[in-house]
Amino acid sequence: MNTANITINEELRSFIDPLADIEYAALERSLRLEGCRDALVLWNDILIDGHNRYAICRKLDIPFKTVQNTSFSSIEDVQLWVIENNLARRSVSDYQRGVLALRKKDIVAARSAQRAGEPDKAQDDAAPEAEGPPWSTREDVAKAARVSSNTISQIERIQRAATPQLVEAVRAGTISINAAANVASLPEEQQRAAVAGGRKELQQAAKQVREQKAAGRPKREVLADADVEAAGDDLAKLRAQIGALKDRVASLTTENTVLKQRIGRLDGSAPE
Repeated sequence: MNTANITINEELRSFIDPLADIEYAALERSLRLEGCRDALVLWNDILIDGHNRYAICRKLDIPFKTVQNTSFSSIEDVQLWVIENNLARRSVSDYQRGVLALRKKDIVAARSAQRAGEPDKAQDDAAPEAEGPPWSTREDVAKAARVSSNTISQIERIQRAATPQLVEAVRAGTISINAAANVASLPEEQQRAAVAGGRKELQQAAKQVREQKAAGRPKREVLADADVEAAGDDLAKLRAQIGALKDRVASLTTENTVLKQRIGRLDGSAPE
């Protein structure tokens, strides 16, 4: 396949969480040993599935095949397809699932507005069943993302006010969604300084924001928010540990498969 005929859509690629270092290394080893067995999926010249494999194959000059998905009529169809694929994956973080669900809401809302302005085509252009619920409330979005409506509200605050550095810290799991939503209320310079200071500095910044907000609120509400924040940080740590274990299992599984294949080749070539 001529790589000059493949276009990378940056918005589509942003829908996909970057691989952890150990995941990337495992995928690279697999491609070196076995080649690229699964075809990359294209819509016209746009790559819609297989971004990591494509990058590694180009770097290592590994041949690959492509297949066309011709079921889409617009880039919005492609975006919804990619979003649905990623929402279904367990490895996608809560933050990224929330971002994807909110993006789907925007796409569905834009389509609904467009159909409302074209009454003659309203029936023909009815939204596909894959779009699911009406997506008119935060609860709809939260259900699709498998998080609470409060978490969706926090993600919206992060999207509105967080610096790129703070967003990356959330994506990397350095700071919880709850804490990041608090830090996002700070001026951009303070956000960048907190991120540069690492996890402890981010937690301290979030704590200061919470204390400022708590100054004029009833004690019962303050205690409840503190419990939620502590639970959010603990959950983030547990999920990070689980993610690391999953990465290790994936790496060991790949190595086990390769070893079995080598043993099978040795057995097949041994004299009877």
